[in-house]
Amino acid sequence: MRASCAALTGVLLSVSTWAMAADYPAPKQGDWIARDFKFHTGETMPELRLHYTTVGEPSGQPVLVLHGTGGSGASMLTPSFAGELFGAGQPLDASKYYIIIPDSIGHGKSSKPSDGMKTSFPKYDYEDMVEAQYRLVTEGLGVKHLRLVIGNSMGGMHTWLWGEKYPKAMDALIPMASQPTEMASRNWMLRRIMLDTIRNDPDYNGGNYASQPRMMKYAITAYGIASIGGTLAYQSQAPTAAKADKIVDERLAAPITADANDFVYQWESSHDYNASEKLEAIEASLLLINSADDERNPPETGITDAAMKRVKNGRLYLIPASTETRGHGTTSNAKFYSEQIRQLLQTAPQRTM
Repeated sequence: MRASCAALTGVLLSVSTWAMAADYPAPKQGDWIARDFKFHTGETMPELRLHYTTVGEPSGQPVLVLHGTGGSGASMLTPSFAGELFGAGQPLDASKYYIIIPDSIGHGKSSKPSDGMKTSFPKYDYEDMVEAQYRLVTEGLGVKHLRLVIGNSMGGMHTWLWGEKYPKAMDALIPMASQPTEMASRNWMLRRIMLDTIRNDPDYNGGNYASQPRMMKYAITAYGIASIGGTLAYQSQAPTAAKADKIVDERLAAPITADANDFVYQWESSHDYNASEKLEAIEASLLLINSADDERNPPETGITDAAMKRVKNGRLYLIPASTETRGHGTTSNAKFYSEQIRQLLQTAPQRTM
């Protein structure tokens, strides 16, 4: 069912340093080359490198974990996510599950503009990213059927597309911090302003910059404060102007490690996302996990509730807002929903291709 190590272009390597005090096996990393990868624009790359991380053994039930915008497999290996889910007795116990975490196109150690192509790198979108993930899982790792696909933020939107594009490929789906609707409203408006701010910085120079654009840190900070963090949490953390200034100063002082072209491509890839057209195609058991204070996916619009009525085997778990939640960032902490994952996996029927 799974390809042998010899069939993989990238040989799995143990992570060189494993310092996390985690009760799960050390992650392993690998690379696989998707040959003649065709993008939605019609452009083709002869070799598209896809980096990935695995936790557990290939004999376990396969689980695909999808990261958010700007993240990578490494960004999912946090105490608040992996530490709550992958350990012994936890919902995604790595002694029972084979956890696969790809670096999506343009992210982490997968092929991206900063590798050398800069703005001549093909313009990718979420459909391209999901197709690359599918090829990695099926061709690269030889996995024909997944027990679960779970993703956060961008990864949540990718999870919706997985259910629609490959409805028989998994037993269960858990999209988080996402809506199965068109990228629009404040969510896109803020992204557009952030991207235009970077592009219009003279330092950007059409993507041929000598150093990272100076306005990038201001654009990222403004977008972050506007679209992630939680209203109640911010009020608790910054009830005075002085404390609010301190938070802003700290964020502006933090180094920006992202490459500007990579960053622009990553965020612009969401522009044509729209999972609303094929919701009836989803066959797997689906649990949508959102937070009530999610700035990018506000429940009060009603569009998520309307969309969920079209999902045959779907339900919504809405995390109540509190001073402990962090708006769009809430779902990065699995303590809020680990039991809901356990319950889904206990009840979702096993399906075959």
